[in-house]
Amino acid sequence: MSAVRHRPMAPPAAGGEQGDSDDNNFTDDESSPLTHDIYGGSQRTIQETKGWDVFRDPPIKIETGSTANQECLELTIKILKIFAYIITFIIVLTGGVVAKGTVLFMTSQVRKDRKIEYCNKDLGRDKSFVVRLPEEERIAWIWALIIAYSLPEIGALIRSVRICFFKTFKVPKTGHFLFVWLMESMSALGTALLMFVVLPQIDAIQGAMLTNCLCVIPGMFGLFSRTSKEGKRFVKVIIDLAAIAAQVTGLVIWPLLENRRELWVIPVACVMISCGWWENYVSPQSPVGIVRALGRIKEEMHHTRYFCHMFLSIWKILLFFCVTMLIFWANGSEPSDLFSLYGDAFGPHKIIVYELPAGLGGVLPDTLEAANIDTVDVDAAYNTVIYVLLLQIFGSYLCYIFGKFACKILIQGFSYAFPVSLTVPIAVSFLIAACGIRIDDPCFFHDTIPDYLFFTSPSNFRFNNFVTEQMAWAWILWLLSQTWIALHIWTPKCERLATTEKLFVHPMYSALLIDQSMALNRRRDDQADVKTEDLSEIEKEKGDEYYETISVHTDRSSAPNRPSIKSSDNITRIYTCATMWHETKDEMIEFLKSIMRMDEDQCARRVAQKYLRVLDPDYYEFETHIFFDDAFEISDHSDDDIQCNRFVKLLIGTMDEAASEIHQTTIRLRPPKKYPTPYGGRLVWTLPGKTKFIAHLKDKDRIRHRKRWSQVMYMYYLLGHRLMELPISVDRKDAIAENTYLLTLDGDIDFKPNAVTLLVDLMKKNRNLGAACGRIHPVGSGPMVWYQLFEYAIGHWLQKATEHMIGCVLCSPGCFSLFRGKALMDDNVMKKYTTKPTEARHYVQYDQGEDRWLCTLLLQRGYRVEYSAASDAYTHCPEGFNEFYNQRRRWVPSTIANIMDLLGDAKRTIKINDNISMMYVFYQMMLMGGTILGPGTIFLMLVGAFVAAFRIDNWTSFHYNIVPILAFMIICFTCKSNVQLFVAQVLSTCYALIMMAVIVGTALQLGEDGIGSPSAIFLISMVGSFFIAACLHPQEFWCITCGLIYLLSIPSMYLLLILYSIINLNVVSWGTREVVAKKTKKELEAEKKATEEAKKRVKQKSMLSFLQSGIGDNDDEEGSIEFSLAGLFRCVFCTHGKTSDEKQQLTTIAESLDTIKNRMDTIESAVDPHGHHARHGHHNRRRTTSGGSKDHHLLSSVAEKSGDESDESDSDTSAEPKQERDFLTNPYWIEDPDVRKGEVDFLSSSEIQFWKDLIDQYLYPIDNDPVEQARIAKDLKELRDSSVFAFFMINALFVLIVFLLQLNKDNIHVKWPFGVRTNITYDESTQEVHISKEYLQLEPIGLVFVFFFALILVIQFTAMLFHRFGTISHILASTELNFCKKKSEDLTQDQLIDKHAVEIVKNLQRLQGIDGDYDNDSGSGPDRIARRKTIQNLEKARQPRRQIGTLDVAFKKRFLKLTADAENNPATPILTRRLTMRAETIRALEVRKNSVMAERRKSAMQTLGAKNEYGITTALPMMNNNGAVPNPRSGRISNAGISIKDVFNVNGGPAEQIYGSNGGGTINQGYEHVIDEDGDGNSLRLTTRNPHQVSWSQNTNGNNTGRL
Repeated sequence: MSAVRHRPMAPPAAGGEQGDSDDNNFTDDESSPLTHDIYGGSQRTIQETKGWDVFRDPPIKIETGSTANQECLELTIKILKIFAYIITFIIVLTGGVVAKGTVLFMTSQVRKDRKIEYCNKDLGRDKSFVVRLPEEERIAWIWALIIAYSLPEIGALIRSVRICFFKTFKVPKTGHFLFVWLMESMSALGTALLMFVVLPQIDAIQGAMLTNCLCVIPGMFGLFSRTSKEGKRFVKVIIDLAAIAAQVTGLVIWPLLENRRELWVIPVACVMISCGWWENYVSPQSPVGIVRALGRIKEEMHHTRYFCHMFLSIWKILLFFCVTMLIFWANGSEPSDLFSLYGDAFGPHKIIVYELPAGLGGVLPDTLEAANIDTVDVDAAYNTVIYVLLLQIFGSYLCYIFGKFACKILIQGFSYAFPVSLTVPIAVSFLIAACGIRIDDPCFFHDTIPDYLFFTSPSNFRFNNFVTEQMAWAWILWLLSQTWIALHIWTPKCERLATTEKLFVHPMYSALLIDQSMALNRRRDDQADVKTEDLSEIEKEKGDEYYETISVHTDRSSAPNRPSIKSSDNITRIYTCATMWHETKDEMIEFLKSIMRMDEDQCARRVAQKYLRVLDPDYYEFETHIFFDDAFEISDHSDDDIQCNRFVKLLIGTMDEAASEIHQTTIRLRPPKKYPTPYGGRLVWTLPGKTKFIAHLKDKDRIRHRKRWSQVMYMYYLLGHRLMELPISVDRKDAIAENTYLLTLDGDIDFKPNAVTLLVDLMKKNRNLGAACGRIHPVGSGPMVWYQLFEYAIGHWLQKATEHMIGCVLCSPGCFSLFRGKALMDDNVMKKYTTKPTEARHYVQYDQGEDRWLCTLLLQRGYRVEYSAASDAYTHCPEGFNEFYNQRRRWVPSTIANIMDLLGDAKRTIKINDNISMMYVFYQMMLMGGTILGPGTIFLMLVGAFVAAFRIDNWTSFHYNIVPILAFMIICFTCKSNVQLFVAQVLSTCYALIMMAVIVGTALQLGEDGIGSPSAIFLISMVGSFFIAACLHPQEFWCITCGLIYLLSIPSMYLLLILYSIINLNVVSWGTREVVAKKTKKELEAEKKATEEAKKRVKQKSMLSFLQSGIGDNDDEEGSIEFSLAGLFRCVFCTHGKTSDEKQQLTTIAESLDTIKNRMDTIESAVDPHGHHARHGHHNRRRTTSGGSKDHHLLSSVAEKSGDESDESDSDTSAEPKQERDFLTNPYWIEDPDVRKGEVDFLSSSEIQFWKDLIDQYLYPIDNDPVEQARIAKDLKELRDSSVFAFFMINALFVLIVFLLQLNKDNIHVKWPFGVRTNITYDESTQEVHISKEYLQLEPIGLVFVFFFALILVIQFTAMLFHRFGTISHILASTELNFCKKKSEDLTQDQLIDKHAVEIVKNLQRLQGIDGDYDNDSGSGPDRIARRKTIQNLEKARQPRRQIGTLDVAFKKRFLKLTADAENNPATPILTRRLTMRAETIRALEVRKNSVMAERRKSAMQTLGAKNEYGITTALPMMNNNGAVPNPRSGRISNAGISIKDVFNVNGGPAEQIYGSNGGGTINQGYEHVIDEDGDGNSLRLTTRNPHQVSWSQNTNGNNTGRL
């Protein structure tokens, strides 16, 4: 057995310096074993495993909650993403080609006096025909082009108006606005010239090619924007010049070759069009002054764009139309014809077909009128222009919308850039084929396209002519030049689900030039402010020990150019804040497993950046805080001391179990460090991933308890004390607050890290987002859980999705939500949240529904609250009827109170919150009306259902239903809660049985009325919407099966529960997870005496007690007549109490003996205290005061001690004097053996003062003032009475009106137009057939109510569809398909590491199998079972070895042993299934390892003899260069240059030279020296030194012995 070393417990430093240093030290337990029991106090021991006790019981991986069925879901999502790749590619490409083709088709018909060969199939096979388009046809196509151009501009106008009216905007400078107006005007003018002058004069193939020459201005601005900082700038400039030259040749080649005057419009039109994309290619960092000035205008446009486009959109439409009329007039037509012939153009008109003489040989004559030609009039297919226009509109819109979708879900390369680049080549290919076929056979498209319409085809078309005359070779250059200028679309840098403003420059697209718009309008500068180069800055700032990077997802607009902000301020910081009270063990384990998963994920991301030097866009810092309400109880040994209650001890006991289940190996965490605090206590664990887990134990006698006050605690602690009191600039605090998030949890929540990542994505996407919540899944068993499964599903599918889409989510539940720190710190949020309830309404709104109130405060300050359906969390829900009713008894009144508060302040909220509109307020008012009238509605439904099901009249049904409801209301007013709940349970059961009969009766009634009846339509719509919603949530589809229970529970949940909640409005207790509090001995005795007195009073009131006065009144009774049978039973008649003389004497003697014994023990303890401790020391660990001056006091106090005090004192307590305790230095709970014997530390003086001030200001315990409590109780009852009266009267009036209208339906009704019955009767006497129609009758109020609920259902269903699309986009954006990217063989070594960095680290840092045990096969099958290496594994487990402390140490151990020669080195672990034994992966890792080690070794050699981060030097291992204890803050040098192996191997090499070693190396006194099987010496973990904690001295053997 190894020698045992004790780690000395340092005394508390003055002013709390020790606590401060420990807070900054995350590495003190890195080498401590996690796989052995270390709960022997401060002892560090490795137990030798006996040979007979090597059998193991490793934790079994159980998949429940968030880990269940994930593989199937992940596979489904990956398949869905494959479909997304393919479908998006097809739609973008098809939409682009269709839009391009239809534009060219429309421009082909615009040419004046256009002639085209006509099909002779219907007119004569042996003849040739030609057609000239009439003016009506030309005008129709001109209008089609105008409409196609205008629609996207109208969309931009609507978007601009909406944002400017409902959100904020900024007015631009006049000069800037005029410049933007000029550029947009030139773009509109150029587009009109291209559409109506250029394209009609050239054939369609040339027109398609020409659209690749619209990049002249972007190319020039891109050239002038290149800076000297760019890599390979010279090469890029050369290619830029070549691309611009190619673009220019495209502008002049046809005017020069064909020598037509109208073709010289081409360069003018193309250059003017390219001006529309100037903004995307200018940069404020350009070396050219004018381009820099344009870059500043571009920056201003981020805030003024929508204001400008409100006017520019209208102007561009008007300008385009005016230029069109001008061109129309220039071509010799009257502009008025555009209006006068509009009706004929889109209505029936004739097409004149000319028959060509045989002598022309198929050659079209120049003038058809001059020749003697016969004509034929044919009807025009006037709808063709509409069909082509619709194709163009939908093609361009689908191309744009799916292209944007591809960018949002990060499939831009394949599904956006590729199809956009292919649009013109594919269009040209189709045009070549179509034109060639049409020239050869004019009737080929006879049944598809009208014979008088087709593309303008080149004359004498042949393929070889196309290569030479059509300039195909030049077109390839134009296409390549456009691809180079728009190269940025192939390398996107935007984050997941980026906003449209971050993806595109202009708010909409250009429909007539869709592919150029998609390529040139896509932003080039979509990357965030922070780049990979900033990693070096962070390393210098924080050192290699805490090497992190920041998220590249930071919004660019969130960090303006403020030099005081450091890159590390933008790191995502997540503080998990959980509230606990009385959770069970299973609930705690699920919660702790979730935290362990987050710890593992954060560690992997940190290590990947630290050692693999990769940039992780999802990196975050993580820390867990638990706030335990009422965590203390009276100690077992004394009523004056407190100890942690059983729930805190349960948490301590389950930490190891949860860690073992996550890491799949037996783990023993270091005991928690204990801190006495002003509010109670604190326990601090360091998890395997080295994140902190802090449990704040609240003493309700020192700080205010309940959940809301726990939330106030962590808000003020994390955002007030730890952020606002930082000695940094205001700008840095603002940046940190912007990226600090509080993850609020309940103590029973179960989730995965991916769920948190999705919520963080939403936060990064929208800076105005104050809170985001996920999809909560109830967990449990039983009918109540089944009901809640369906209720939660419908609530999230429909209601929360609707709130998210049309406004804001009103409640982000505290069980799993993410809050932005900056939003909470805003005015009227955090401060107002501390409001002490002083009115009855406050208790309902503030304390019963604290989560909803906090969200209400955020909404009233203008922040948005969102819902992410892809972020799944699982929580335990009430399984019993009583617990469920009590939970909803809290929720219902608080929900109504908060919504009423929001609606009452709606006008101001709409003004300040851009996301809440009057329509949303109206929607919430409808829901509130439905909630208030819910009981009356359900009552009327039951009345009508009774009539339909049981065939009784309305009044009888009314009586049957009103009696139990009134009786239940009376019981709720008069009886206790348990009686109310029992009656509610009985009535719920009865109503469930009745509902089953009602369902059958309603089905029969629907059969009679038909599916056209209002009830049938509403029921089918409701069930259909639920079913479709379930189909759109395949992972949760089986929730729909619980719909029957939900239906049977409607009367209970929407009638009885509402009544129970409203009538018990005055009850403000929590109602769930209640336990009996532990009582003091005095309280127990007082309670016992009170019980005895009550028994006496009951007996004294009886007649027999009056007759038996004077006889004993003790509990023993005897009778005047008694008999028994063999001792089996005894019958006593005429009982009376025994006389008490004998019993009282015996009791007095026993009490006297106890008093004498206690006093003797006290005297003995005072005279010989050491002897007493020798006997009782192992029972009592408390320190005692000693001194001769106190002995006399103890002896003299014996005679003064009263008998009552002696009786009340415990034997142990009376055996020694009571120890003086201070709750901030030595409270009893830190010595409790059940809390484990970890270190004891103390808070800093500043933090102690913070807590004292916070408690004094906001969190002092509320005294139990009987007068105040009576006043509050009275006010609550008055509030209850007034609320019940109003509630009752509203429902009573509603029921009365509807019921009376139902009785008089024959007189006052509305005829329902659907489901009409047709009655046919035959009168034999008159032989007449009588046909009558019978309409269903609906009373007006009922009709309004049906439409009311139908409207809500339609709104929710529509919003759910849109939200589903957004959620699927979110999931797809977070899913990676490795086979859709480069293959590993095509990647460089660095790319391979960057691609799989986090995944590789997660596998390398696994604690399971760290000792080389990779052969634990658990598969089935006779062969696999027979091959298990059971004995070898047991023998390995028996051998002592150095244990691995934390996940990063496990990573380093494996990382240092990595080699590409995996066959000869069994230490190389299997990474993953996909990367198993991949030589490329291992080789890339080895190269990265060697490069990092070489870099650090080189840096270490350069710093020999210099003072480093740890205050250790080469020449003087005991002191720094100044000969004194070094200051770790002065002259710090980053430890980035120290080799990894040098840090962990000290038996030779550079580490031995730097730090000094003689034989055993440097020994850490905190841990024992253990030699592992590889022969390595004990590791030295270097941390930033604190002068109060670290000392170096020379030992007797000459070794340097360090103590950390």
